[in-house]
Amino acid sequence: MPRFLAVYTMKPEDLARFRSLPKPEQDAIDTVGLKQWADWEERNAASFPDRGGMVGKTTRVTKDGVADAVNPFCGYIIVEAQSIEAAARLFENHPHFSVFPGDGVDIMPFLTDPTPKPSA
Repeated sequence: MPRFLAVYTMKPEDLARFRSLPKPEQDAIDTVGLKQWADWEERNAASFPDRGGMVGKTTRVTKDGVADAVNPFCGYIIVEAQSIEAAARLFENHPHFSVFPGDGVDIMPFLTDPTPKPSA
């Protein structure tokens, strides 16, 4: 079955706006959103060989060295689906952006096999 990398994105200013809400309001959103997210993962568990996780601040390595960086990535999950369209449909109305201040989910096909091969 084809595999896809789904990357959760969030604009830094949207996260900052969420974090500026009063703590009880953030907690109320978290309570609703985390329940919906867990229910979504449970309903679609057969499509997720790797449930990934949320990620924090970025460090970028380039030919010029190592430095802090900013990007919209805030998490990922590996998806198995018949097509990229089928993978995308799994994320319609996802709590990442229907409850939380997430921006979207970018879905990309793996062009190489992401499963490590056993060494001989």
